[in-house]
Amino acid sequence: MAYRLGVDVGGTFTDLLLLEEESGAFWRHKTPSTPADSSIGILNGVESICAQAGITPSAIEVFLHGTTVATNAILEGKGSRVGLIVTEGHRQIMQIARSFVPGGLAGWIVWPKPEPLAALEDTFEIKGRMDAFGNELRPIDDADIRAALEKVKARGVEALTVSLMNSYINGAHEQRVAELAAEILPEVPLSLSHIVLPEMQEYERTLTTVANAAVRPVVGRYVRNLRAKLRDAGMAGRISLLRSDGGLMSSEASEEHPVALLMSGPAGGVTGALWVGKNAGIRNILTLDVGGTSTDVALIENLEARRVRTTEVGSLSVRASALDVKTVGAGGGSIAYVPELTRALRVGPQSAGAVPGPVAYGKGGKLPTVTDANVVLGYLPEALLGGTFKLDKPAAEKAVQTIADALGIGLYEAARGIIDIVNENMFGALRMISVQQGYDPRDFALMGFGGAGPLHVNAVARLMGSWPAVSPVSPGVLCALGDATTQMRSETARSFSRRFSETDEAEVRAILDEMAAQTRDALIADGVPEAELTSLFEIDVRYEGQAFEVPLAIDAETLARDGLAGITARFDAEHKRLFTFNMESAHELVNLRAVALGKPLELEAAELAVGNGDPIAAKLRDHQLWIDGALRPAVIYDRAKLRQGDRIPGPAIVTEMDSTTLIEADCSGIVDRVGNILITPTNA
Repeated sequence: MAYRLGVDVGGTFTDLLLLEEESGAFWRHKTPSTPADSSIGILNGVESICAQAGITPSAIEVFLHGTTVATNAILEGKGSRVGLIVTEGHRQIMQIARSFVPGGLAGWIVWPKPEPLAALEDTFEIKGRMDAFGNELRPIDDADIRAALEKVKARGVEALTVSLMNSYINGAHEQRVAELAAEILPEVPLSLSHIVLPEMQEYERTLTTVANAAVRPVVGRYVRNLRAKLRDAGMAGRISLLRSDGGLMSSEASEEHPVALLMSGPAGGVTGALWVGKNAGIRNILTLDVGGTSTDVALIENLEARRVRTTEVGSLSVRASALDVKTVGAGGGSIAYVPELTRALRVGPQSAGAVPGPVAYGKGGKLPTVTDANVVLGYLPEALLGGTFKLDKPAAEKAVQTIADALGIGLYEAARGIIDIVNENMFGALRMISVQQGYDPRDFALMGFGGAGPLHVNAVARLMGSWPAVSPVSPGVLCALGDATTQMRSETARSFSRRFSETDEAEVRAILDEMAAQTRDALIADGVPEAELTSLFEIDVRYEGQAFEVPLAIDAETLARDGLAGITARFDAEHKRLFTFNMESAHELVNLRAVALGKPLELEAAELAVGNGDPIAAKLRDHQLWIDGALRPAVIYDRAKLRQGDRIPGPAIVTEMDSTTLIEADCSGIVDRVGNILITPTNA
């Protein structure tokens, strides 16, 4: 039997989901994360979940992992010291950057400009120059390059970037620098811009390559350490990491190209939601992934997740494909407080994380959190993880009482205020990926997952008008499910700046075919059988004179059938949807991309036994919770005992090993054929 293990490391818990591919049987497990060394928590989880399934780690053929190692290195400023080699006259490229200041109208006054990932004193110029067509204008000089590399070496850098003018079209000069760097700095990992991002726009190409270099040592150490521990535990199968764009890459490839992992963690939830939507027959989905530290949201239209060409982490924005995920500091561990100056309740973005965690966890936390508020209100029963994780309700009440005292209100009102604020924060993030992108949220279901997603999905669905609110099967480990069920992916890009009227369709198709072969070869080298590979293409288009472009996905058959005219028509339609207008300017083709995909795991969801509509067999006990301004009677149900067609009237709580679902007073939930709980207003 073939087993696949998906592992997602969050700020509070590490989630694992083990799949047996032939039967579809699965096992799930949550274990506390170990922020000091994530591999410890992973190995603890591997040992526990293998024991549940009655197997040894040697039976796992594929290990699939979503990680935030690269993300955290950037957010915490713990990237490696990067040396940068540039073309003569371009030493300040990282400092000049782009003249964009985030924030409101006065942002330029108060915005502290982030320190570049490659410092000016670690940046050195070399002679030589390519023109915009890839022809050599001035030759490079080996002695000059060696002198620059010796200066870099003297600076004690931990990683090296080479980004030369117009190298995206001809990387010969960068390649020569790499050859000499292998002699002078043999132990320093090297990132070349014409390999990392072969696209025009010098700053974006340099920044992306520098970011890749900054996290290479950190990610490399983590991946090698994890791989060694898994091998020592007896797991000899393939190890793959989840990319920001929702595909997979081998652990070896991730060491070379870690910039593709910057949004690895959130991508798992989106791919898991796609699997749930496919099996449940729900095609338009807004995702609400609520963890211990943050909430990630994304939009899925017609079972296709939106992708963007920039990955944003904190103040860093690099040119790398990613799922369009927005993150806000609103999670179960978000800390509630009342500032002395305003005396107004605030929630997050500071988080209690895994250590010490919420007060109710009993691990030394002292500050009230969203989780503590949920415990006080009765939304979160006093035992998690199937009863193995006990919550301290009196301690949570004592912590939330400090907020009540500061505001001069009652305990329950303070707790509900915390929940209302965190729900509004989630609502704001969802509007960013729906309303602000031209989508009506009423056309989408809202799927809540992560440890706390199903607790908040009903209330947030009401704010959005997005029904049904969906609590999927195993919501707490859905990210791990996404890791386990996604496919291998490889991507390459090339700039091709030309008006459509001056572009030969045959030339475009020839370049795309060449790029497709390159990406397919990369996956074959990673062990993916050639017969399982498929290819897709993306073309970036803009109106002439615009400073931004719109990416359009296309396949070879559509391109052959509709030609370039079909692409311009699609661009006009997408531009109007995004910006409400079109222009008379000529269309310009900017970049070409080819994507190779491995075969996805065709795993069908198990169908539940049909019930009679009455969930009484799943009832655990009567309960009380605070809702609509008063304590009200409610019922707690065991999700494992629910059957297809059961209708659960609110207010109710549905518990399971990895999460808890709240159904509010004027709503009801119905269990679909594969076990998802679909919540809608009772009077709808």
